[in-house]
Amino acid sequence: MKPHFHKVPLASENSFSIRHDTKPNFGTLWHFHPELELHYIVKGHGTQYIGDTVSSFSDGDLILLGENLPHTWRCTDEYFQGKPEVEVEAFVLQFLPTCFGKDFLGIPETHSISTLFETAKKGMIIYGETKAKLSEILHEIVESNQLERVINLLKILQILGSSSEYQTISPGYANTHLDNISEMKRLEKIYSYVLAHYREEISLETISSIANLSVSSFCRYFKTMTNKTFFEFLIEIRISNVCRALIEDKLPIEVICYECGFNNVSNFYRHFKKITGMTPFTYKKQYLS
Repeated sequence: MKPHFHKVPLASENSFSIRHDTKPNFGTLWHFHPELELHYIVKGHGTQYIGDTVSSFSDGDLILLGENLPHTWRCTDEYFQGKPEVEVEAFVLQFLPTCFGKDFLGIPETHSISTLFETAKKGMIIYGETKAKLSEILHEIVESNQLERVINLLKILQILGSSSEYQTISPGYANTHLDNISEMKRLEKIYSYVLAHYREEISLETISSIANLSVSSFCRYFKTMTNKTFFEFLIEIRISNVCRALIEDKLPIEVICYECGFNNVSNFYRHFKKITGMTPFTYKKQYLS
C-alpha cells in the first residue's frame, strides 16, 4: 500500500513540533512525512501499520519512526463509536533531521545521532529504562519553551543514540512512494475494505473488483506494491487482531480464532506461530505475566 504525504504543521517560531493529544482515535490515513516522529501512546490500542509490517499497539508503546516511513495507528472499533469515555492519549514529537542545521550531523560528536537516524528508517520500538526516561522528558518538553525545548530534544537524541533497548519494526521495507493519485486511491479502497471486512471471507474476486482489476492483474499489482501476497497481508491483519484479543483476555482462544476471521483452528495455530514465533497460549501467558 502506498501512503499519503502529510504536511506536519509547524509554528513559525518553532523548529520542531511537540504536542500532547487527547482525542477519539488516531484516524485511519496511512501517511508519511520527512520529519522523524517519536510517538508515545499513553492510552489506546489497535493495529499499527509501519512500512510493510502489521502488528498490535497498546498503552505505553513508544516508537521512533524515521523520515518518510509510512505509518498509521488504526484503533479498534470502540474508538470510532463516539463514546467520550473511550479516547486515545499520546505525545507526538516530530522534527526534521536538519532541524539543528545542515552541518550538525557532520560533526564527530553527533555520529551516534546520524546512526540513530539511519536505524529509525526501519522503525524502532523502544522499551526498558530508555522508554521510562524518554516518557519523562516528553512530559517536560510539552511544557518547556524556547531554549529548554531544544535542550530537551538533544537529551532525547542523546539517550536514543546510546541505547540498545529497541527492536526494529520493518527492517525489510523498501521506501518507494506513489505519485499517481488514482493508484493511491485504489490502494486506499483496498486497505479500507480489508479493515472493515477482515473477519469475513474475502475472495480474490471480491477484492479484485474493489480494486477494479482482474484477479491476475490484482495479484501482480498487490505483490508489487506491498512485497507480499494479498492473503499474507490479510492473515497479518487477522493475527494482529487475535493478539489484541488475547491481551484483553475476555474470550477463549478458539472463540477468538473465529471472531478474527479464521474458520479452521489448526490453520489458525499454524499461521499464529509462523508470524509470532509462539503459540497463542504462550503469547497470552507471556503478556499477562
